[in-house]
Amino acid sequence: MMSSPWARFYSNSCWWCCHVHTGTIILGIWYLIINSVVLLIILSALTDPGQYHLTTAELGGDFEFMDDANMCIATAFSLLMILICAMTTYGAYKQHAAWIIPFFCYQIFDFALNTLVAISILVYPSTIQDYLWLLPANFPYKEEIMSITPTCLIVIILLFISITLVFKSTQGGQMQCERV
Repeated sequence: MMSSPWARFYSNSCWWCCHVHTGTIILGIWYLIINSVVLLIILSALTDPGQYHLTTAELGGDFEFMDDANMCIATAFSLLMILICAMTTYGAYKQHAAWIIPFFCYQIFDFALNTLVAISILVYPSTIQDYLWLLPANFPYKEEIMSITPTCLIVIILLFISITLVFKSTQGGQMQCERV
């Protein structure tokens, strides 16, 4: 009995109509690129501290926005994420499921954290307005954002978080399919 080539394609697809193997490699490379760009931005901020450094006068508080400890933590986290993404790409390419597990754990943690942010916005909607008041006076589009009604602003933020959660849930489902 002959089977359609489409039946084989759909039986092996799990993530955005890609084969699970291909989808995991694409996802790993995508996160690898994003985290590499973040690392380049952090390193450029380390080489020219005045470029990204906000003074206490600009922030209106008694704290530094990005001090040396925060820059070291951001650099270490970015390097760790590059390592995890490289492991995921290598594990998917060589079909070693154990190499994908750290990225899968990161995806679960990230999804849970985004869900908690959405819940906190629903439970404490006034925190968005409080956060906006704490932004520096020269923050881009601060006045325009403050002019939006609080209810509309909450709906916009929740819509954005919902879209993000849907996208992240498809990634997590694809990673689960690759593990099996």
